[in-house]
Amino acid sequence: MRLLFLGDIVGRPGRTVVCDALPGLIAACALDLVIINGENAAGGFGITEAILGDLLDAGADCITLGNHAFDQKETLVYIERQERLIRPLNFPKGTPGRGATLVKAKNGADVLVINAMGRVFMTELDCPFRAIDSEITACKLKSGADAIFIDFHAEATSEKQALGYFVDGRVSAVVGTHTHTPTSDYRVLPGGTGYMSDAGMCGDYNSVLGMDMDEPINRFLTKIPRQRFEPATGPGSLSGFAVDIDDATGLASQVAALRQGPHLPPAMPEFWLKTKVASPVT
Repeated sequence: MRLLFLGDIVGRPGRTVVCDALPGLIAACALDLVIINGENAAGGFGITEAILGDLLDAGADCITLGNHAFDQKETLVYIERQERLIRPLNFPKGTPGRGATLVKAKNGADVLVINAMGRVFMTELDCPFRAIDSEITACKLKSGADAIFIDFHAEATSEKQALGYFVDGRVSAVVGTHTHTPTSDYRVLPGGTGYMSDAGMCGDYNSVLGMDMDEPINRFLTKIPRQRFEPATGPGSLSGFAVDIDDATGLASQVAALRQGPHLPPAMPEFWLKTKVASPVT
């Protein structure tokens, strides 16, 4: 199975580049499943139902969230009826929505997608390690699901790495989000779980984490907010994680970074290029 995960969409530049490029990528690379973190899609803060619809129409199979999950108040209502939109699993009991969902891939596989949020330098939630352990114990790899993917929305690289090793051999892949900066440590862990500390963002990289740079610089200099953060408006780039999952074991066989657009060096998985059915989107 061929799975693509795209990091946090930030504002209109991120939405535009994803919606423009994703249909071509799905066809060019024969993707079976696409998962996207959309927690910054609506002006950098949350996601609306209309934006969710646009991403699903473009070819996304599941949208994950994070600490900005409910910045758009309408999400409190519509998340209940949108089974392919998930918020962090370790939110308190009674929080609207779900933290995991089973998604049917194009090859017929049942994929358990889990979203969880870290606690180091983040809002204190329930323990993500115990919440994830409970979920993957109830729905085990190759008995409850053909593949298991975790989006771990966390600040600290140490917490992300610790979670990766904690679930190694029990899930297909763990990929970090939240820092909006792609890391180069993508690899297959010893037990067969694909891993990357952060997938980066889909947005304008000529910015501060996708936001227009003036206000972040002002706050660092003065500690006095002058205006709200606004997404940068330049051309967006794609940034994400590519993984081939072995159908027999449900574990990762190959992983790589995927990047397209200005400001960052391009990257395309060589193991996808060998079998592509068309030229990749540039």
